[in-house]
Amino acid sequence: MSTFGGLKARGNPVGATGIYQAVEAYMQLMGLAGENQVPNAEFALIQSIGGLGASAFTHVLRRTD
Repeated sequence: MSTFGGLKARGNPVGATGIYQAVEAYMQLMGLAGENQVPNAEFALIQSIGGLGASAFTHVLRRTD
């Protein structure tokens, strides 16, 4: 679930999509997402595919206190 509107809402910033997702995930996990905040967020998933599927990555992040 993209709580900030997703990459299309940001104009599909080619080359910066992974960074955008990482920042959104960080903000959720740290409780900094304002009105888009998911209560008690503990995990975040980031997935990005580049080119014609030539490169792909998936990260699972977890908040640690």
